[in-house]
Amino acid sequence: MKRAHTTAATALLTLAVALGLAQLPAATVSAAPADRTVTRTAPLTGGDLVTVPPPVAAEFNVRDYGAVGNGSTNDTAAINRAITAANSAGGGTVRFTAGTYESKNTIHMKSDVTLQLDAGSTISGNGADTYDPPETNPWDGYQDYGHSHFHNAMIYGDRLTNIGFTGSGVIDGDGALITGNPKSGEADKIISLTRCTNLTLSGITLREGGHFAALINDCDNVVSDRLVMDTAMDRDGWNVINTTDVRITNAHLEANDDALAFKSDYALGAKLDNGRVTVSDSYLSAGCCNALMFGSETCGDFTDYRFERITIKGSDKSGLGMVSMDGSKISDVHYKDITMTEVRSPIMQKVGTRKRCGNNPGTGSISNVTYTNIKATGKSAAYAPTMWGESGSGRIKNITYQNVDITVPGGNGTMATDPPSNQPTNYNPNSIGTRPAYGWYIRNADNVSFTDSEVRFAAGDGRPAVIANNSTGIRFDRFTAQRGGNSPSDLLFQNVTGYCAANSANTSGGALRVSQSGSTQDCGTTPGPGRHEAENASYTTGSTIDSNHTGYSGSGFVNTPNAVGSYVEWTVTATAAGSADLVIGYANGTAADRPLDITVNGATVATGVSFPGTGAWTAWRTVTVPAALQAGANTVRATATSADGAPNLDYLDGPA
Repeated sequence: MKRAHTTAATALLTLAVALGLAQLPAATVSAAPADRTVTRTAPLTGGDLVTVPPPVAAEFNVRDYGAVGNGSTNDTAAINRAITAANSAGGGTVRFTAGTYESKNTIHMKSDVTLQLDAGSTISGNGADTYDPPETNPWDGYQDYGHSHFHNAMIYGDRLTNIGFTGSGVIDGDGALITGNPKSGEADKIISLTRCTNLTLSGITLREGGHFAALINDCDNVVSDRLVMDTAMDRDGWNVINTTDVRITNAHLEANDDALAFKSDYALGAKLDNGRVTVSDSYLSAGCCNALMFGSETCGDFTDYRFERITIKGSDKSGLGMVSMDGSKISDVHYKDITMTEVRSPIMQKVGTRKRCGNNPGTGSISNVTYTNIKATGKSAAYAPTMWGESGSGRIKNITYQNVDITVPGGNGTMATDPPSNQPTNYNPNSIGTRPAYGWYIRNADNVSFTDSEVRFAAGDGRPAVIANNSTGIRFDRFTAQRGGNSPSDLLFQNVTGYCAANSANTSGGALRVSQSGSTQDCGTTPGPGRHEAENASYTTGSTIDSNHTGYSGSGFVNTPNAVGSYVEWTVTATAAGSADLVIGYANGTAADRPLDITVNGATVATGVSFPGTGAWTAWRTVTVPAALQAGANTVRATATSADGAPNLDYLDGPA
């Protein structure tokens, strides 16, 4: 917990004066920044409450400790003096006013210290080869050199608490950082932190980061907002390794190698867990490699990840990559509202057997992953979206795709549909040979569903849209696939138990061509008790129940009058009060949005929810609206807010 520093700072100053240490000036005491203000209440006699003022934070201006900020003088010693003074005073803010602070040596972070970089301030690297040398590591063989050594960085810290990098300034490697394995005196990272708790990394820009702009390992409680990484000329952006409780918002990360990677290695001599992570409202770009990635270092397990409202532009490997190479179990991962362009392999899941981890790891797994509202354009005909599991415990399980639309280059001719080659110790998309399907290739996977999703190509292709091999429970519902002129089929099932293709069509509205070899079909029943068909609901007078556009669920859909106020109202029963996702199926064959207001039990929960055009009246999509429901019966009404009325409404999925 942060403490008030007035007493500690005064004691330090008294000691400094007594000893004649003029180089340790008085710290300026100022109010804590607004985003770190804490208001507490304390009881008085009789139970009254009084508001306790927020703590104050001591401020330590690096110029008061000898920093010049002229772009040529080495300011490292002054910066480290200011950090030491702040730490010794019980904590505080080390401030960099406008100027360029040349740093030829490693800056050593300490607990309870925040580096505040004002606008116009830059901490600049220098190629004098005088940074801390890399430490020895007995576990060096389990991961790449850059992951195994931490001291050789512009800024380094270990076993720290309550640290931050904030403001609007820049930390710039300035061409001084190494992208390969550094020699003694060379640095390959801007920020390198191990075993830290309570880290804030917000507002600043990290530029030209060498191998890593930021690498953190075994940290907990990490908060980042408005972080910029401009390291597309070097390698990785941010590697978050063996870390839990992370919240990243409004990031703009441009890298050459991996832009934002979640990893778990053995560099600290232990197999560590990872999870409870959210990333939202961010932009990612990767030149040679992966934009948003799990791995390749995957030693400990990963669980509870949420990625929402992310734009990815450019990735020469995976847009959304997920590999388990070293024994980790990856589960409970959810992607939503993500747009990708110019990505070589839009979605890649692979379980491999590299097993580069201590403690004799077994084969890992991938399970319980959802993709919702994803749009992507790929740039490689060879590396179609892929799910590749291993046999036995390494199979991929319980994967859901909803409103996932992918356009690939196409242009490939017909080819053999046998499984392509695979290098089980290699995680890259090219470790698997050219996929014999242009849209999706699925192998060793169980319980995979595609709903309201589609695959298309830019140029004609001779391969099936989808091949599923040695899998179970592969289901397509309202799935659209573009037909290749010379392709033998649209969906090909090879040794698949329980496949189903329901309410699906090609882009011209025709039936999909389904082929199977050694497979069995099992469509089971149509959706369970959580589905509430629109034709069984209440609706505006003048609405009709139609069935002239194929692909709908149930016996038809509701076509409301084209007028403001047109509605469909369902009754939804919840077994207990709580939040729920209401999923509304619809089609909108026009180019105009047909927004709806959503009310629950008469109270508005969402206004003007977008129901954009779906490309055709036979193209069915879903929109998800979170809402709080009461125990028992709930009325859910979707009401048109424009003169065009509502789109054609098919169903509502929610509690029974």
